[in-house]
Amino acid sequence: MTQKTKVIAITNQKGGVGKTTTTINLAAALAEKQKSVLIVDLDPQGNASTGLGVNVNDRVRTTYDVLIDEIPLKDALCDTSVDRVSIVPTTTDLSSADIELQANQGRSHILKRAVDQFVQDHGAEYDFILFDCPPSLNLLTVNALVSAGSVLVPLQSEFFALEGLSQLMLTIREVRDAANPDLRIEGIVLTMFDARNNLSIQVAQDARENLGSLVFDTVIPRNVRVSEAPSFAMPVLSYDPKSKGSAAYRSLASEILMGTS
Repeated sequence: MTQKTKVIAITNQKGGVGKTTTTINLAAALAEKQKSVLIVDLDPQGNASTGLGVNVNDRVRTTYDVLIDEIPLKDALCDTSVDRVSIVPTTTDLSSADIELQANQGRSHILKRAVDQFVQDHGAEYDFILFDCPPSLNLLTVNALVSAGSVLVPLQSEFFALEGLSQLMLTIREVRDAANPDLRIEGIVLTMFDARNNLSIQVAQDARENLGSLVFDTVIPRNVRVSEAPSFAMPVLSYDPKSKGSAAYRSLASEILMGTS
């Protein structure tokens, strides 16, 4: 493999904006384009793990073990329902990690050490590593930002959406200054977009006026197929490949690959 493994943190401290949906479906879209993807599930709800068909009983080793016991990422890998997509799954055990890590002096860099070692040993097997972050700016998210090369921010097309971005941008700036000077914004993707809704259109306009080229051209539509797919433990690209949601995530993957080349 000629190019380096690209590590992207998918994050927004606001819940319900489509972080996990974007992680799962972006991974599936990249896999369709013959890219190998590893997802690291950092959300204690474990929805990325469930949404990719990893049964709770099969999550023998998880991100909790990587962060608390510092086991290698490779030892926690699981296959998923999607070819070329693997996952380091999680369980609700991870919800206590924030507290347990407080006593660890190098607590912000644990995931980075694990990822750096994994890329050194197994990076040739993966084109992308995606972090599905929790809906808060806690120590799990900070670990992801310290480890990542870039940040992808799903932004729901709703009132107050832009207001929440300022705190995230501040956190990214702090991580750059303190631990990861090369961290950059991969882009901001508008999610749950409804072209019939004036508010969605207004939010999109505001985002593009304020953030310019940081906002992806692709918008993810509000689409019932996207909502239904997780209950079948699969991405929308597997559940309904011809849906508008599938087309949108393929377009997003293409934009990211264009930026990578």
